[in-house]
Amino acid sequence: MFPIGDQNEPGRGPAFVSLVFIAINLAIFFLIQLNDDAFTYGFSVIPAEITGGIDLTRPQPIDIGGERVSIPQAPGPAPIQLTLLSSMFMHGGIAHILGNMLFLWIFGDNVEHRVGHVPFLVFYLVAGVIASFAQIAVNPTSVIPTLGASGAISGVLGAYLVMFPSNRVTIVAFRFIPFQVPAIVAIGMWAVFQFINGFGSIAISEETGGGGVAYMAHIGGFVAGVIFGIVGRGIWGSGPRRDLAYRT
Repeated sequence: MFPIGDQNEPGRGPAFVSLVFIAINLAIFFLIQLNDDAFTYGFSVIPAEITGGIDLTRPQPIDIGGERVSIPQAPGPAPIQLTLLSSMFMHGGIAHILGNMLFLWIFGDNVEHRVGHVPFLVFYLVAGVIASFAQIAVNPTSVIPTLGASGAISGVLGAYLVMFPSNRVTIVAFRFIPFQVPAIVAIGMWAVFQFINGFGSIAISEETGGGGVAYMAHIGGFVAGVIFGIVGRGIWGSGPRRDLAYRT
């Protein structure tokens, strides 16, 4: 199940912050990351660096599935905690960044328009940091890099779910035939999947193959977004305004 569009409120103008975030993510990936692996390893979040307050610069050996492997490292920013911000503008591949930017493009504008540009900017960054800490909490000594906008975007999804539960979202599934469902169904199913896989991954350590999708970051960002959405409902209201437009 994959979203391709949602309802939008007409006459609201561009969602400037969402568009700037998309531009920054794309620029960093295509102009820097594709040509500089050291940047990717140095500016990703390494749990052991955050909890230990150190910058790992040499490869770190770990056991994965009974096999000894070396995890590359590189110098990062000073202080190293800045990776909590830099990592949310970096991605691990083409599918990773395109998928994340599609979700931000679809769901970010309604939330941004409802709460305002500056509150949305602050919320997005805070949700991303909370997401990183949620992932760090699972394995605070891990030397495996984590990166991506998924945690912050999960926060956007959580806020959207609370503030626009009845918005129609177009998804593709079942032989790629598009159809519409309420946001509470589209995002709710996504959230259930994250929670199932996230809590299942707690039992998986680095020694048994702990890399892959950072589900706990998704959960942390989503919960932060739900809380923000609940508070936001009281401040900015909820649900679609009249004369909604539809965009794919």
